[in-house]
Amino acid sequence: MINYNGSLVADSQVSLHTNRGFLYGDSLFETLRVLDGRVLFLEDHYFRLMASMRILRMEIPMSFTMEYMEQQTAMLVQALPDAPAFRARISVFRNPGGYYLPEDNHTRFMITAEPLQEPLYSIKYSPYEVELFRDYYLPKQLLSTLKSTNRNVQITGSIFAHENGYDNCLLLNDDKNVAEALQGNLFMLTGNHLVTPPITDGCLNGIMRKQVIQIAKKFDGIHFEEKSISPFDLQKADELFITNVIKGIQPVTRYRKKEYAINLADAFVQRLNARIRLG
Repeated sequence: MINYNGSLVADSQVSLHTNRGFLYGDSLFETLRVLDGRVLFLEDHYFRLMASMRILRMEIPMSFTMEYMEQQTAMLVQALPDAPAFRARISVFRNPGGYYLPEDNHTRFMITAEPLQEPLYSIKYSPYEVELFRDYYLPKQLLSTLKSTNRNVQITGSIFAHENGYDNCLLLNDDKNVAEALQGNLFMLTGNHLVTPPITDGCLNGIMRKQVIQIAKKFDGIHFEEKSISPFDLQKADELFITNVIKGIQPVTRYRKKEYAINLADAFVQRLNARIRLG
């Protein structure tokens, strides 16, 4: 069951052959974590989606308010079997018609959801090895920062990681600096200096990235900075971790011959969960 433009319908009732998201990647999406019917970090998700739609010149319906977005997500989740939490995805796409040039800039939406077994975030204390993905690069442009359905770099990178036994890969931009991981933003701790690449390096404008930055700026003893990260910097770091809204914080334990601690990542997860409990 899915929510298609405000109605709960079976998956089979949705047509793909005229869907511009399927035909041209003319679509944006937000991946949401839902707890007790509440979309975590709702305001950040909503405003990122609205900004992205404006960048792609999509018409935003007047009815599509932040409250409406949460209500439509909750309506679907409540119709599914109960679970501790849910992973939901809202996709928006232009109305059918046209080829590269749309006939209509008005939009529709679709929401899907699946259960998660843990209500809050936790650290996975297991080996997690990454490698650089060098086949394709992320361009340093505004479109790279959006969650569009054009994810070919991430898809081919995920296949490369799977074929070579890595848990994740780090993506490079066209300056050959590390921009992000396949499924999230990258943070690097060296001494007491915590760094993440700036949005101008082509990384996703991540929702969990924003939460972690807010925590870092108030964390005693940590100096935070948005700064480009070179592959050479990775070898000198004490900790690496990857962030996204579903997993929260995923520590990296190994990159090539370098092994990393997970102390800061563990402390950040505790503060992140405290924020969620406070609502």
